[in-house]
Amino acid sequence: MTEERISPSLVRRRDALRLAAAASFGAAALPLFAQSPEAKKLPRLITVSGAITEVVYLLGAEGQLVGTDTTSLYPAAARGTPKVGYMRQLSAEGLLSLKPDAVIATNESGPPVVLDQVRSAGVKVEIVQADHSWGEVQRKIQVVGRAAAREAQARALQARLDAEWAQVQQRVAAAQGRKPRVLFVLSHSASPQVSGEKTAAHAVIGYAGGVNALGGFEGYRPMTAEAMATAAPDIVMTSDQSIEAHGGIERFWQRPELALTPAFRKRSLVTLDALLLLGFGPRMPAAIAELHPKFMAAVA
Repeated sequence: MTEERISPSLVRRRDALRLAAAASFGAAALPLFAQSPEAKKLPRLITVSGAITEVVYLLGAEGQLVGTDTTSLYPAAARGTPKVGYMRQLSAEGLLSLKPDAVIATNESGPPVVLDQVRSAGVKVEIVQADHSWGEVQRKIQVVGRAAAREAQARALQARLDAEWAQVQQRVAAAQGRKPRVLFVLSHSASPQVSGEKTAAHAVIGYAGGVNALGGFEGYRPMTAEAMATAAPDIVMTSDQSIEAHGGIERFWQRPELALTPAFRKRSLVTLDALLLLGFGPRMPAAIAELHPKFMAAVA
C-alpha cells in the first residue's frame, strides 16, 4: 500500500508515534552516553620539559596543551603555546592560572615548593625521573600517555622507538677501532663550561660510541686551559645554540683554551640542537644515529 492511499489522520498518528518513540529512546540513551569514556573531557595539560612536549605532539594530544615551559621549542608549533617560564623557575600562580588538570615535569623542574602548591590546589602533578638513560625516554612516553588519556597511542609509540633504539645501539656496538675522546662544551653565555660525569652530555657521548674526555668529577666545570690540555679530545661536541652565542664556528674556535687540543688541529667539531642533543626525548635514536658516524670519522 502506498503513502497516497493512507488517510491524513492515520499519517498524523503514525508520525506522532515515531516522534514519541525517538524521544523515549533519546532520554534512555543519554545517561549511558554521558558515562561512556569517549564522552569524558580530555585532560588539560601543562608540560615542563621540551622532550615531554614532543611526546604530547607525537601522541596527537597537542590540542590538550594549555601551557609549556620555555624549553618546549619543538615542533615549531610548540613555540606558540602559552609559556609558564623556565623549568627550574616556575611559579604556582602562573601554572594555576591556565587551569590545568595535570602538570607533567621531570625531577629537574621546580622549585619543589611550587609543585607542592600546585598539588595542594587539586592539580595532578606527574614527575618523570631523569637519569639520562633510555628508560627515561620510555617513562616520559608512559607518563604522558597516562596523563593525556592516550595510553594505547603511547604503547604504539614506545614500541616503534624501542625498535629504532635497538637498531642504532647495535650499530654502535659493532663499530671497530678506538673510541674517540669527546669533549662537550656548554657555552650559551660568556663563561663556557665542560661536562663531567652524571650529565646528559656524558651519557650521550657513551651511547654514541665515544668516551668523555673529562672524568673524575660530576656535573659541569669552567673550561680552563689546564683542563683542555689534560682532556686531549679528538672531537669537540657542542650545541647549535652555543655556536650561535659565539657568533659562528670560526669565533668558537678562537677560544684560546681549545687551541691546546687535538680536536682544534683537525677542527673536529660536532653540533646539534640542544634539545635534540641533550633532551632525552623521542628523537634520541635519531640523535645517536647522527652522532655515531661523526665520532668514528674523527679517529679514522
